[in-house]
Amino acid sequence: MIDPLDGTREFVKRNGEFTVNIALVVEHEPVLGVVSAPAQGLMFWGASGLGAYSHARGAAQVPIHVSEPHHPLRVVGSRSHASAATAGYLARLGPHVMKGIGSSLKFCLVASGEAELYPRFGPTSEWDTAAGQALLEAAGGHVTRLDGHRLRYNCRQSVINGDFLAYSHASVLPPWEP
Repeated sequence: MIDPLDGTREFVKRNGEFTVNIALVVEHEPVLGVVSAPAQGLMFWGASGLGAYSHARGAAQVPIHVSEPHHPLRVVGSRSHASAATAGYLARLGPHVMKGIGSSLKFCLVASGEAELYPRFGPTSEWDTAAGQALLEAAGGHVTRLDGHRLRYNCRQSVINGDFLAYSHASVLPPWEP
């Protein structure tokens, strides 16, 4: 699954927060993900059973992994797609610091331990999330629908994902309320 330009709005704004996403999906599960941020000279990759890594231009690749929860909780969200549902969810979190960033870089920040939570309320396409999910899971994190099940790929009529949470540890999630 390939997304040659994730973060189109960020690309147009020329803020460097766009990515190229490449994922290998096997039997509906993302098993390998590569996220490249060419304007920033960064590449992240992760594979099931092999771990996750980051590589800055001119430097050696380094292993990455999710962090233990911080206080206040570090949350990342979309710079260009804020929603009332996201605001409501964040209000239930308690103390947190929110950072807006574009594209699949949000998955990368959770995978590399720079944030603990990325809640997404609103549509995304499967090609927007597959590489980031594979990377984050290889780094020890999770990507689930609101019902707690992992995002799966190419198993529905639509390629639009529902709402989801990407996170380091289940302990960062607020109690579920219907």
